[in-house]
Amino acid sequence: MTPRALTRVAVAGLTAAALFGTTACGSGFDDSAGETTQSTGPASLQIMIGSSGDAETKAVQEAAAAWATASGNQATVVPAQDLTQQLGQGLAGGNPPDVFYVDATRFADYASVGALEPYGDQISDTGDFYESLRNTFTYDGKLYCAPKDFSTLALQINTELWSKAGLTDADVPTSWDQLTATSRKIKAKGMVPLVLGDTRDRIGAFFVQNGGWLLNSDGRTATGASPANVAALTYVKELVTEGLVRFPKQLDAGWSGEAFGKGAAVMTIEGNWIKGALQNDFPNVKYQVVELPAGPAGKGTLSFTQCWGIAAKSKYKEQAITFVEAMTSGEQQMAFATAFGVMPSRQSVRDQYTAAFPADKPFIDGAEYAQGPVNAPKMDSVLQDLEAGLQGLANGDPKNILATFDKNAQAALGGN
Repeated sequence: MTPRALTRVAVAGLTAAALFGTTACGSGFDDSAGETTQSTGPASLQIMIGSSGDAETKAVQEAAAAWATASGNQATVVPAQDLTQQLGQGLAGGNPPDVFYVDATRFADYASVGALEPYGDQISDTGDFYESLRNTFTYDGKLYCAPKDFSTLALQINTELWSKAGLTDADVPTSWDQLTATSRKIKAKGMVPLVLGDTRDRIGAFFVQNGGWLLNSDGRTATGASPANVAALTYVKELVTEGLVRFPKQLDAGWSGEAFGKGAAVMTIEGNWIKGALQNDFPNVKYQVVELPAGPAGKGTLSFTQCWGIAAKSKYKEQAITFVEAMTSGEQQMAFATAFGVMPSRQSVRDQYTAAFPADKPFIDGAEYAQGPVNAPKMDSVLQDLEAGLQGLANGDPKNILATFDKNAQAALGGN
C-alpha cells in the first residue's frame, strides 16, 4: 500500500489552482450553494472514495449497498483514480459527488470556499470522536464533517537486528535521551539506527514532543520558528549529523518502510499503514511496534485522517447525512477495520479494536496526544517549500528553515 503522505503533493498544486481559480472568477461555492434545494423521496447518492485497494473498495461498496437497501435509497461508490484531482475538478466544475473522502490536508481549502456542507453537529454523539480528529475537521468554529478513521505514527523495531545489536527490552527508547543512547549502541555495531522520512509528516512529530507546532491553535498564526520547534529540529539535525538517522534516499529507498523492510535500518517511524506494506513486500521481516519516544514536553505524534465530506451543492444532503451516520457507527467502523486495517475514529470501540488488533495498540494510544496536519487554506506552496528545507537539513540551519516557513505562512494566512 502506498503511504498516504507520499501521494499528497503531486497534484495538490493543480487542484488548488482549479479550485481557487474558479472561485476567483465569481463562480464560487458561497454564492450558489444556497440555491441548492433538498430533493425529497429516494436519493441516488454518488460517493467518491480514494481507495487503498480492492479490500477497501469492496468493504465500502458492501456497506453502501446495505445502507441503500435499509433506507430505500440508491448509492453508487466510485473509487477515484486520483481523489484529490478528481474531487477538485468536480467541486470547481459545480458537479461534485454527493459524498466523498476529504483528506485532512485538503479540508481547509474546501471549507474556506464553501464547498462543504457543515453537517458535523447533525451526527450522533460527536463527542465520541477523538478530540484531535474533531479539531482537524473544525473550521471557523464549526465541525464540518465526521472523521472516517485515522492513522498515527509509532516506532517500528526490527527484532532480529535489535538482538543482533545486543539490545534488550530495556533499550527500547521512551525518551529523546534514550533514543540517542540506543542509536549510538546500534551505530557502534555497524548498523543504521533509524531511517526517518525527511518531511514534515515525520519530523513534525519531534515538534509536538517538544511542545511546538507549525501554527497556533486557531490556525491563523505561524509558529514554526518558536524556541520549541527550533530546539526540536536542532535535535533531529544532531541525530543526522552523528549518523544516527538516515533519510530513505540515503539508503536507496523510496520511503522509510522500504528501507526498514530491506533491513537497511534497525528502526523507523511510520504509521499503521506499514503493516500492510510489510506483509505485501517484506513478509519475513519480524518487528514490534512501540509508542514514539517522549520529548521534553511529553509524548507526541502526528495523526493522518479523512472525513466523510458532503457537497454543499448536493441535492440529497439529508440522505447523505444518514449515510454518513451509518458509515461512522462503531459497528461499521469495526467492520472497516477488519476489512482493510484502518483505526476507528470513535473512542467507544477503542477497547474492541485493541482486543482484535493488540499489536496495533501503540498506534491507537497515540490518539490521545496526536497533532493533526496544518489546518489552513492556501498553504500548498508554503508547505512544499518547508519540505525542501527539511530535505536539506543536514547542511541547513534549523532556525532559518523554520523562519522561512513563518514568513511564507504568515503571508498566505494574511491573505485569507
